[in-house]
Amino acid sequence: MKDNSNLEKMEALIASYPICQYGFLDTRELVFSDHVRQICQQECECYGTTWSCPPAVGSVDKCSRKCLNYRKALLFTTLAEVSDTALLKETLATRKDHEEVTRGLLLDIKNSMYEDCMALSSESCHICEQCTYPDAPCRHPDKMFPCIESYGILVTESAEKCQIDFFYDSTTVTWFGMIFFDRYK
Repeated sequence: MKDNSNLEKMEALIASYPICQYGFLDTRELVFSDHVRQICQQECECYGTTWSCPPAVGSVDKCSRKCLNYRKALLFTTLAEVSDTALLKETLATRKDHEEVTRGLLLDIKNSMYEDCMALSSESCHICEQCTYPDAPCRHPDKMFPCIESYGILVTESAEKCQIDFFYDSTTVTWFGMIFFDRYK
């Protein structure tokens, strides 16, 4: 952070949201891996179907350069209770609240401290019922947050560095968000 007043201001903003845990990282601490991208390609049904996922977001190298344009990253979690996290439809239905927290916090940070910042979030974008990818530009580029993993970021390692719990139990969904700020000039 540039100074303690910005840290205090950011922590006050964070406290005004239902954020469970958070931590700050120097972006040079982030680990970017093509292996994460390979997992996306092999296991995620959203791969190649939205603007928020690979290959639309660019190569891992391109994504890492975007992130490394900033000095700091805020990693945070929100939690949601479900009957069973294995029930994908129920689990994904809780994501909207997390996205609203991410969007609100990003706007508050932009409006009060760092005009130029960038957010990544959990899962693929689901703002539109049908994404325009690859036939037309994104309808909501200002609202769409790429998935953290789509950038090749090892979320588990980042969470560990911030001492953030990754898993609670089979009825608690942990959603992750990441906001990059303090851009290099």
